[in-house]
Amino acid sequence: MKKTTTEVIIGDSKNMSSVKDSSVELVVTSPPYPMVAMWDKIFCNLDQRISKAFDVNDGSLCFELMHQLLDNVWCEIERILIPGGIACINIGDATRNISDNFQLFDNRSRIVNTFIGCGLQMLPNVIWRKPTNSPSKFMGSGMLPPGAYVTFEHEHILIFRKGRKREFKSKEDKLNRSKSAYFWEERNIWFSDVWFDIKGVGQRIDGDNLRNRSGAFPFDIAYRLIQMFSVKNDTVVDPFLGTGTTAIAAIASQRNCIGYEIDSNLLTFITNGLLNSVEFSNDRIKDRIDTHLKFVESRRKSHSDLKYENKVHDFPVMTKQETKSEYCLIKSIELTSKNVVDADYRLLKSW
Repeated sequence: MKKTTTEVIIGDSKNMSSVKDSSVELVVTSPPYPMVAMWDKIFCNLDQRISKAFDVNDGSLCFELMHQLLDNVWCEIERILIPGGIACINIGDATRNISDNFQLFDNRSRIVNTFIGCGLQMLPNVIWRKPTNSPSKFMGSGMLPPGAYVTFEHEHILIFRKGRKREFKSKEDKLNRSKSAYFWEERNIWFSDVWFDIKGVGQRIDGDNLRNRSGAFPFDIAYRLIQMFSVKNDTVVDPFLGTGTTAIAAIASQRNCIGYEIDSNLLTFITNGLLNSVEFSNDRIKDRIDTHLKFVESRRKSHSDLKYENKVHDFPVMTKQETKSEYCLIKSIELTSKNVVDADYRLLKSW
């Protein structure tokens, strides 16, 4: 069973020169959100013109300059993706008062325009719905029209493809694809355009010389997208690695990963997170099997026995495409250099 390698690169992902052209199957990331205050300092440090635009309350210019910084990364993604490769970008829009003028800054549309301009095709995207913070909250003027405004309780997952659908031609590639199949009932949830079942995560970071908040998206978003749009042993890139969520999800999925993070102070935090993720990831993998077996039991009660059997794990499945899928646990994760970890796996034989 192949090991996977995860590399954390400290540097600006606008130039991912260490990644070869057309060598990456999937990108999963969540960038700093333009015009969300917690990211102002990072953007201003990268381009002093943004600070000057804030000084004169020019919100539109701030927004555009921030996105120009991201544009460089989006065009690098087009370069590194294989034909048929997928990019998934988690992004939220921003609302902000600039000089007592409240307005929306539409990050989603701005990123879509850039990706299309870089030559990628847009696929149907996903909205993931965050739990409501309070049933009584209001924004603006409360109950007095017309000055109140709606609140954001969702984010977008934008999905793009480089060229036509990816092809699997050799016997080996086709078998590996079959081993990577997800469950029928997972497909029915995952490939909906609205996700209601994923909760946000705490974003506080504790540690010397670290920023207070991470902006991290939930593990299950990265894990789900990796299952949906890649196969085992693929390489996943996250140009804005942050605390390492995508890398942890890639290891749990038996994928290689390359992550870029501009903040060098996060390197130890990220690598420690990877090394300590074995139990968490294995519990998530076992939970997938447990959830499937509950589905089997429920299906038998309400319908009939499932027609197919998974030949690797000897449990019923709904479709022929699921009969060769393999579910493996992480056996070990070891640090092979200061910024590289290798993961080893074993087949899950009992549950």
